[in-house]
Amino acid sequence: MKYRKIIYIPALLLSLASCRKLLEVKETDLLTDQLALKTVANNESGVIGAYAGLGTEMGILLNAILSDEVKKGEFYNSATVHEWQYSSTDVTIRDNFTAVNPYYRVVDRVNRVLQALPGADSTRLTDTQAFRSRLRGEALFLRAFCHFEVFRYYCNNYHADSLAMPYISQYRPDLPAMPRIKMGAYFEQLQADLTECKNLVPNSLADVGRANKIAVAGLQARVALFMKRWDDAITYSTEYISALPLATSASFPGIWTDANNDEIAFELKRSASLGAKTGSLFRAVSTVVGGKTTMGTITWLASDTLWNSYDTAKDVRFKAYFKDEKLLSDAARPSHLVAKYAGGAYTTATENVADNKILRTAEMYLIRAEAKAESAASDLGGAAADINALRAARIADYAPIGAYGSKELAIADIMRERFKELAYEGFRFWDLRRKGMPVTRKASDAPTTDESSRVLPTGNFRFVLPIPNAEIQANKLMLQNPGYAN
Repeated sequence: MKYRKIIYIPALLLSLASCRKLLEVKETDLLTDQLALKTVANNESGVIGAYAGLGTEMGILLNAILSDEVKKGEFYNSATVHEWQYSSTDVTIRDNFTAVNPYYRVVDRVNRVLQALPGADSTRLTDTQAFRSRLRGEALFLRAFCHFEVFRYYCNNYHADSLAMPYISQYRPDLPAMPRIKMGAYFEQLQADLTECKNLVPNSLADVGRANKIAVAGLQARVALFMKRWDDAITYSTEYISALPLATSASFPGIWTDANNDEIAFELKRSASLGAKTGSLFRAVSTVVGGKTTMGTITWLASDTLWNSYDTAKDVRFKAYFKDEKLLSDAARPSHLVAKYAGGAYTTATENVADNKILRTAEMYLIRAEAKAESAASDLGGAAADINALRAARIADYAPIGAYGSKELAIADIMRERFKELAYEGFRFWDLRRKGMPVTRKASDAPTTDESSRVLPTGNFRFVLPIPNAEIQANKLMLQNPGYAN
């Protein structure tokens, strides 16, 4: 036994020495931030990667099915969400409407760039200080955009002392638990990011897939609207409108077929090669069976409420947004399609492929009209003028209205116009919450005869989504929204 111990001890020491050498071997294929973002070109790739991580499809679908924009189609797999029965552990919330991961992931990407960019090496003649500043501006724009989206998902209407979410303004590799902060502090940081980035990004619309001054003004107007900073909303929306006029009735349909970029200061590009099919939120792609085109499953139909709100003969928006598909009606299938993101022809690779329009002039007219009506000056004539301008660009032979008789009448009309103009762009549910209005569906649009699937009352806690249970478990400082349990 003693002899064996003498043998084992040197062997053990030799083994430990070998392990130590292995531990001291430097990793050769580890790509750290210092290497990945070593050059200005690397940092530009990081910014482009952040853009690539953005997606508004989730917001488009959420605002459609939680409001009165759609009715159930042929495949009803989102009953708990459509009927407002979701919880923090709901599968649809977990899989389809979890804004924490995608938006904070983009924030993490741009924060890495913001940390690395000042010391990045210049390897190209174009790596000037102006170009570095542009990249910083784009990163700040994306950080503000993402935090605003997180706010819209998980926070109630703006009040400085109410809870927002964590505002992550620097790269934190240790991933610490972070608490929710007050809305006042949250929006102070968000607005500071927008103010700084506006002086850094280009004043050009040559590439509307990247941040520019007009896009920043548009986001500032949207943020001011949610904060009820009416004078700011008027200022920023006017800045946007002055730079980008409304599309004509002739060019308007081309916005939705990607034939032109009229009105658009910022959009997210989508392509068939990446499998990005926004139109598939509402219907599956078609196929050829026996030499005949067969439409795919219709997941969501246009609601009767929305469909019937247009002058179908004179309003250019109706044909741009909807289609009564004969292939479906001939087969005795529901045929009132959402066609806003229809993309290319049936059975082609580009079917259901269309760019997501994020900021456009029509929204700015509606923001300005609402801000004029709500402002201390209560410019009801100015609000009517903005609504008249928008409708005249959309409706043939439109007869303008005079000044609204009251603020209440103005807001009701503006909300109707937002419903029609911004349909399926990710606004309706949040608009109703923002204005303290209920979701009210027609009986023909409701999934059941139960009143609970037809009306979501004003102030109901489900106007604010639950913080996903996985996030609550991962972040011990995260507080759940009222009404939900984990």
